[in-house]
Amino acid sequence: MNPVLVLLSGGIDSAALVHYYRSKNTSVYGLHVQYGQPVAEREAQAAKAIAAHYGIDLRIAHIQPPLARKGDEYLCRNAIFVLIACANLSPGINRVALGIHSGTFYYDCSQGFMADMQRLLDGYFSGAVTVEAPFLRWSKLEVYQYCTSHGVPVDLTYSCERNNDEPCGQCPSCYDRRRLYEAGGFMSGKTN
Repeated sequence: MNPVLVLLSGGIDSAALVHYYRSKNTSVYGLHVQYGQPVAEREAQAAKAIAAHYGIDLRIAHIQPPLARKGDEYLCRNAIFVLIACANLSPGINRVALGIHSGTFYYDCSQGFMADMQRLLDGYFSGAVTVEAPFLRWSKLEVYQYCTSHGVPVDLTYSCERNNDEPCGQCPSCYDRRRLYEAGGFMSGKTN
């Protein structure tokens, strides 16, 4: 398969995504975006650890000024990430992948968003670049089950949206991890 540029946040979903493409013998490259998030340092460490684990090249892009927020939501985040990824495509790479999944209320984690982004990319690249989200119809639990059944190093990931030191336990990402624990997905209650 053609190489793919994975948006590597350092969380469970993007770690699963790297494994997913590697298991299909696809050349994988990673792009981690720093966008002024409070947990920038921890996310970058996690993205680097995942990239090292899988032996993939990782670029880090910086957005200045930081993205605008509305509560816990960063406005237009995934759209901006896809466009930054497209601006960072190396010759021979014409696919960008996101680790988004079902069960979230954010527009930029929906099928409509993916269709809209593909239309935008078709306009820019005349159909030569595709955006992919193989887990789009999976629940967070299904993504985690994929990780545990395929040996994805979840212990290297970090998902809290508020704290660099210890997970806050209150943000949407910590809530997702707590739900996985309650559903029997995690072996311990740790929320990192």
